[in-house]
Amino acid sequence: MPSDDVIIRPARDEDERAIRAVDHAAWSPLGEVAPRPPEDAPVFDGAHRPGQYLLAELGGRVVGYVRQVREIPLPSNAHVRQIQGLGVLPEARGRRIGEALLAAACEAARADGARRMTLRVLARNAPARRLYERAGFEVLGVLPEHFLLEDGYVDDVWMGRALD
Repeated sequence: MPSDDVIIRPARDEDERAIRAVDHAAWSPLGEVAPRPPEDAPVFDGAHRPGQYLLAELGGRVVGYVRQVREIPLPSNAHVRQIQGLGVLPEARGRRIGEALLAAACEAARADGARRMTLRVLARNAPARRLYERAGFEVLGVLPEHFLLEDGYVDDVWMGRALD
């Protein structure tokens, strides 16, 4: 990769292919509850829009993304956002890109009036949990044996942080 300068920017319609490539390459049974999507699976649809994504570029190439949305579509919960997707290409890891994406998502949510950010992560995904903890997220609760995956039951961990 030619440059160490990571650029975080909003996604555009034409970024769908790049997001799909990151999502496909970053997929791992350690952190996913659904099978790997096909390489040609659509990213954008009625529930997944470009405006929900921030992208990380390194040397002009998309190497990561984060998706954040309103957690619950009710006026009483309008102050809460949720991370619903984070991926970094394996060859770009170790450059704090995940941390930069999380910080940018939190800042974008704060600028939009949010006060809290939440996310969910599988208990067995220790690398992701460490990343989230470094970004200020704390465990809010655990849903025991919430998913039955090929290798057994897995707890779902709910994490969150203030955006002040």
